[in-house]
Amino acid sequence: MRASDGDRDRAINELRDHAAEGQISHDTFLGRVDRALQARSRVELTDLVSDLPPPGKWRRRLTEAVASVSDLTTRIETAWRRPRLPRLALPVDNRTRYVVGRGSECDLVLTDLTVSRVHAELRHESDSWLLVDLGSLNGTRLNGWRLVGPARVREGDEISFGECAFVLTAPVA
Repeated sequence: MRASDGDRDRAINELRDHAAEGQISHDTFLGRVDRALQARSRVELTDLVSDLPPPGKWRRRLTEAVASVSDLTTRIETAWRRPRLPRLALPVDNRTRYVVGRGSECDLVLTDLTVSRVHAELRHESDSWLLVDLGSLNGTRLNGWRLVGPARVREGDEISFGECAFVLTAPVA
């Protein structure tokens, strides 16, 4: 049976775990990974890991615990290094549309050159807010993802107009 990318990934992950545990040398690991990437069938992939000892229960649990602690510390470091963004409070008046851009006719004027003259809008619809890009050159982002259509926003979301980023806060009365 033909080897899929998932089969290759599983074999490479198993080789990586054995290399991390010191059961195979670095050179052996590199050679087998190269063979795994060239393998055409599942049999070839099975042959690459068949001579390796089965992973020990305690070793596997310890490896998983170290990996999750490492992941947690990485997330904490990322959050700590994240720039302190200015806050953008949602409006409280009865208007349903707020235009953001560099142009003087906009409701929120941003002078940054990465912001288009008419960049985006915030729309209030039935107790929620929508963020809509208005065809800007540098794009509008919500939590790091570029908008391709209207998106619902909430307090705490990070929104960016070009290179101008803000953290959305609740309406101030």
